[in-house]
Amino acid sequence: MGRITTRRPVTRITLGEQPRRRPDALAVEEPLEIRVAGVPFSVTMRTPGHDVELATGFLLSEGIAAKGADVVGAIHCGGPGEGGTENTYNVLDVTLAAGVAPPTPDTARHVYMTSSCGVCGKASIDAVRGESAYDVSTDPLEIDAGMLAAFPDVLRAHQDAFDKTGGLHAAALFDGVTGDLLVVREDVGRHNAVDKVIGWAAMNDRIPLVGHVLLVSGRVAFEIAQKAAMAGIPAIAAVSAPSSLAVELATEAGMTLVGFLRGPRMNVYAGEHRIRIGSPTIQQHVT
Repeated sequence: MGRITTRRPVTRITLGEQPRRRPDALAVEEPLEIRVAGVPFSVTMRTPGHDVELATGFLLSEGIAAKGADVVGAIHCGGPGEGGTENTYNVLDVTLAAGVAPPTPDTARHVYMTSSCGVCGKASIDAVRGESAYDVSTDPLEIDAGMLAAFPDVLRAHQDAFDKTGGLHAAALFDGVTGDLLVVREDVGRHNAVDKVIGWAAMNDRIPLVGHVLLVSGRVAFEIAQKAAMAGIPAIAAVSAPSSLAVELATEAGMTLVGFLRGPRMNVYAGEHRIRIGSPTIQQHVT
């Protein structure tokens, strides 16, 4: 799997047995500096691979780009920082289409983002409440609950790097009508995995993602919901919990947000009108 995984010696300790020295697979984490027209914009800690998708999705979720055609080129260049000459494949210089405004100095994330944080470079939550070019509240998607319940097993079957390391998050994009799996991406950062999925969609001229479902392997924090809204995704599902701010954003945007999607059970936190059991939609009962 190339630079996605690496092997390091570990000491395996089992109580009652002799310690054993053995190699173990680890998920690779390296910095990616994203530049726009040669100007540093952000540094994120990511798993190498699909870097152009990552940068494209990131620029879209930041509101710099609105569609795949807004990014016309990307090339790996020298090492991070000033004067880097050796190509480490950890610096990606992106070229925007004519007429697309580059990021301004005040929008650049001058501090790096860790693999667990998608909005760490922003000064406040208000700064990341980007105005999406797409209104997901009008999306007519209705999702069969039984089909939705099957999505985590489909995703899990495609988490190749997770099988080797146990240390990667995953995001997947499904057709909400047919249930077809379109793309899976893995990364040490859950927000990076989502950016890679959105970048794939943008590069394949699928933005806005009308009628699609984004599935993530962990929890849904604010930045995941924000990225989905910016890409025009009407529904998010997760095998774990959402945060209160993610639910708030989904409610305000008219998105469907499902958490704890495990086996036959799920919690619908927002947009329950899109979930169908058989033919009728779910009816809300307040006690």
